[in-house]
Amino acid sequence: MMKRVIGLIALSLFVVEVTTAQTQISAQESDPKVMGWMRGFPPEDEHKLSMHDGTFFQFPGLRYSVCHMRQFMPTLEVKCAGNHRYSWKQEIDPNVGKVSFVPWGEKKAMTWDESMQKNYVDGILVIHKGVIVYERYFGELSPDGQHAVMSVSKTFAGTLAAMLIAEGVIDDTKYVREYVPELAQSAFGDATVRQVLDMTTALNYSENYADPNADVWIFGLANNPFPKPQGYNGPRNSYEYLMTVQKSGEHGKAFGYKTVNTDVIGWIISRATGRKFTEILSEKLWAPLGTNIDGYYQVDSYGIPFAGGGFNANLRDLGMFGEMMRCGGYFNGKQILPNIVVQDTQRGGDPRLFEKGGYPNLKGWSYRNMWWVTHNEHGAYMARGVHGQAIYVDPAAEMVIVRLSSHHTASNGANDPYSIPAYHAVAKYLLSKK
Repeated sequence: MMKRVIGLIALSLFVVEVTTAQTQISAQESDPKVMGWMRGFPPEDEHKLSMHDGTFFQFPGLRYSVCHMRQFMPTLEVKCAGNHRYSWKQEIDPNVGKVSFVPWGEKKAMTWDESMQKNYVDGILVIHKGVIVYERYFGELSPDGQHAVMSVSKTFAGTLAAMLIAEGVIDDTKYVREYVPELAQSAFGDATVRQVLDMTTALNYSENYADPNADVWIFGLANNPFPKPQGYNGPRNSYEYLMTVQKSGEHGKAFGYKTVNTDVIGWIISRATGRKFTEILSEKLWAPLGTNIDGYYQVDSYGIPFAGGGFNANLRDLGMFGEMMRCGGYFNGKQILPNIVVQDTQRGGDPRLFEKGGYPNLKGWSYRNMWWVTHNEHGAYMARGVHGQAIYVDPAAEMVIVRLSSHHTASNGANDPYSIPAYHAVAKYLLSKK
């Protein structure tokens, strides 16, 4: 039991995609300001959240912590732009909030505004042709705040890796062991960089959170930045854990969404560039965008950034990243990302491989460079993270949506029915304005 408790805290600290049954109270009732979290000096017991007992990442406490992750754990900065910071144009369209859609599996329509509370939204942007047309904040998030983006972190790592591939710094046809010899005897040793980047690796790795002996708990223990439990003799950090993952099957045959793939990509990026992952991300992407607020990554006890889910960033700055992708890599007066990377991402991966990954509600989708590609009539693609994080790019509608949330259920399956059809409905409305 103690191992499971410590593992749960570790996984919470590193925001691995865990789906736990939580008491379902409404967004209004669970608003952090209503709950009074961390009020007082020191906070009174009924208002206190802690990393040591895991309460800081249990609903409804997580609605506070996602906006204040640095209060609870060690981090590394991703520095924003020192100069030439970007300033958004804003022309709020009141009709966006009135756009209606029918959620998947339901018959009754709901409006875009109504979906905000349904999805426990903390902050949301709709950008059309480079102009903010809708922007709202709830709970603890403010315009100059930061929010945990969960597995949207994977998309930053994947895009950075694809950029380095386009620049010739990384060769995606090479085996992982050629960049990280320490992984030669692991499952990743004979996988190509491309297979890791598109998550078509064959891993003997379980993310079944209902199983107390699942590999994900061991991964969480290794990642825990705080002292290990007495008698623990397992991996001491994320890199040591990656070396223990073994193979099951043949690489390249099926899509399998595993967080550890992204941490391998983070290691490859650092090894290929000789730089900390956070430094190279700032230098190549975050700062050139003209971002206004420093981002930051959660780290393990060795200071290794959690590439798979540890990024925390500002809503408007995330919008810059999405708009750059929509504009073919060009933003803030310069070509930041090679256009070939955007084109490759938009084309997507193989839907036949994706179909084997177990996402029946995302039929016809694929996965490429750690982006989820819809292959719908608008050519939309998106970054996704648990508890409702999203960057949605719709090239046809010239639209980008960024949403930061703290949904009581981790799995995107809980909010997709009220999100994906909503995004498409707003896109169609904006297209009608042309």
